[in-house]
Amino acid sequence: MQEHTNEPVWKQALAGSQMLLVAFGALVLMPLITGLDPNVALFTAGMGTIVFHIVTGGQIPIFLASSFAFIAPVIASKGRFGMEETLGGLMAAGILYIFLSGLVRLRGTGFVRALLPPVVIGPVIMTIGLGLAPVAVHMASGRTGDGSSQLIPYDTAIWIAMISLAVTIIMSVWAKGIFRLIPIMFGVITGYVLSAFAGIVDTTPIQEAPWLAVPNFVAPEFSWGAILFMIPVAIAPAIEHIGDVLAIGNVTRKNFLEKPGLHRTLLGDGLATSAAAALGGPPNTTYSEVTGAVMLTKNFNPRVMWWAAVVAIVLAFVGKFGAALQTIPVPVMGGILCLLFGSIAVVGLNTLIRHQVDLSQSRNLVIVGVTLVFGIGGMVLGHLEGIALCAVAAIVLNLILPGSREAWGKAVYEQQAD
Repeated sequence: MQEHTNEPVWKQALAGSQMLLVAFGALVLMPLITGLDPNVALFTAGMGTIVFHIVTGGQIPIFLASSFAFIAPVIASKGRFGMEETLGGLMAAGILYIFLSGLVRLRGTGFVRALLPPVVIGPVIMTIGLGLAPVAVHMASGRTGDGSSQLIPYDTAIWIAMISLAVTIIMSVWAKGIFRLIPIMFGVITGYVLSAFAGIVDTTPIQEAPWLAVPNFVAPEFSWGAILFMIPVAIAPAIEHIGDVLAIGNVTRKNFLEKPGLHRTLLGDGLATSAAAALGGPPNTTYSEVTGAVMLTKNFNPRVMWWAAVVAIVLAFVGKFGAALQTIPVPVMGGILCLLFGSIAVVGLNTLIRHQVDLSQSRNLVIVGVTLVFGIGGMVLGHLEGIALCAVAAIVLNLILPGSREAWGKAVYEQQAD
């Protein structure tokens, strides 16, 4: 059993609250951007974390919450199929994780590394970040995410966005200890205060919301169009999952790929994502911010994550809390997203650099070039478009083009998760 198992319950609960605080900014930002309910996201993050810990035997100090990789696909799918069918597609994405889990159990991790090498995953992750760049800029400029209407005057919005961004950068670079792990929180609070002074915060929803309320759960509907659109998107987060499991293994000095096994961690993640979508929540992913907090606090007790999950579920039923989150003005989120979406793109770039993918080789150049243009340009072929299409294109090109194929090294997974 892990260290700190015998510490008092109140200490575990306090440590769990701290872990939730670290995850909180990214957890609620994703649903706020995509139009999902943040209270539902809190509930499904808590529920998903508990499901993950049950499946993996409560051995890994890890927290699951809203995945940023799905932001662009959810926005695109919502416009095309509607929210209910989008949730059905997200359930199917979770089932892909479960299918991958079965394959890993039968054949080991080798086939995953062969099918999804760095030259495939790197540009797909870059596409996720760069494809979202216009959303961040529109929001920072006071417009809706798609840029269709101006919500707040540009001059007011851009100042608030840039100051929110600056505070987030300062906290992530210069802050010490636990404060360095919650830069999003500081950015949001600063932006919110500035917005209140600028008179662009409408507190009416907070006053009208009840203190206690059941989250606004939404049932999914299923269509092949939305399912085929969403399933390929799950490929990049699946690899990110492997990186996060390796990272927490490095921190705790345990090999979680062997015990409880990658098949069980993928199964837990898949079940958590499908269960979240079944209730109207965003897909779940393992949070590397929380891994950073575990490393900093040296609290390796997985029970702490159960407490983080319980606190998230309790907060989900506080109506005024969710209403307050939904009053965060667009430019506050836009400013912070300029950093977050850029960071996602850099993770993809880092994957190529760390593994020394030779882009002077024709096959590598073709795979990366076509993947980036298809993904960022929003190419459509049949039911596939954007990130889903570029992920499929990258895999197919890697399989059919002649030349030596790159292979994953363990270190690459670790670096990607950092």
